[in-house]
Amino acid sequence: MTGVTPKLLNQRASGDPWRVDIVVAEGFVLVELSGVVEVLRMANRISPAPLFDWTYRSRTGGYVTSLAGLGMDTETLAERPDADYVFVIGNSDSDHPDLSLGGVIKTYTYRRAKVLLLSEAASRYISENPEDSDAHTTHWENRAVLQERGEPGGDGTYALAVDDGRIVTCAGMESAVDLTLGLVGNHMSAAGVMTAADILLHEKIRDFKTLQPFGGKRLTMTGDKELDQCIELMQSHMEDPRPISDLVEQVGISSRSLERRFHRHLNTTPNTYYRELRLNWANNLLLNTTLTVREIGMACGFPNGFSSLYRSFFGVTPTAIRQKKRTTGRRSQQA
Repeated sequence: MTGVTPKLLNQRASGDPWRVDIVVAEGFVLVELSGVVEVLRMANRISPAPLFDWTYRSRTGGYVTSLAGLGMDTETLAERPDADYVFVIGNSDSDHPDLSLGGVIKTYTYRRAKVLLLSEAASRYISENPEDSDAHTTHWENRAVLQERGEPGGDGTYALAVDDGRIVTCAGMESAVDLTLGLVGNHMSAAGVMTAADILLHEKIRDFKTLQPFGGKRLTMTGDKELDQCIELMQSHMEDPRPISDLVEQVGISSRSLERRFHRHLNTTPNTYYRELRLNWANNLLLNTTLTVREIGMACGFPNGFSSLYRSFFGVTPTAIRQKKRTTGRRSQQA
């Protein structure tokens, strides 16, 4: 397992816990916060003495609400932070002003703290640091946004996490658990880390180099080699969808065989799966880019009838969902 290289190893000479700042913005992702905090809590629970002490922070302090509606009180960012680690939690909007933390990150790294950026926080860092953007990672949805915008980092790695020595970027979501277990592993035994993972029912601690499902362009692991190969080809041809007949020819099976495999493993047909795959991709672009509805339709292989297909699948028009997103964003920034 690849862990997070800290500035110091093992216990502090003083016996005090390692200090962790957890920075959140309005609309933070609750599963990412939980993935960090619950691992730290489990480490404290199974250690002879508490290993970690954490503080919730935000730019302005006060009560901050997650996308799930739950929230918490936070303290403002410290001018002279004394944390050993700082996590910045994503909030589904990499353009949110509270994620532009260049000066804050430099303050922490100057004081030799390790900075760990999750999902949208990682994406924002990649956008604002083009010189090494390809060397860092973010959630595959955010990577797609970078690609469509033509920004640096659009063709970077799809690893779960990347550690450059000072800053760790991470895909976020459930990989927050793997990331934090890696950090904990620098301060307790391997047996202790596995015990924490077992309590959380986290069966396997994934290495940082593990590729993200789907966005990592890795096979889908249905257990059927040919089916996985076909799905990978679909993922690679969103803008210019290929006929199913071409896919089966490349994979080396019959159309009837592919239909049976899709029905057995995924309870759907190849054409339906391919169409819904591209519609979900379009939905991501609609919510996270400024591309026009027509441009999004073209980018996802729907040169005609995109709005009707989108509405039949999601129950709302692309224009309506985008307007709702803009309204929600304005309210978030005014809060």
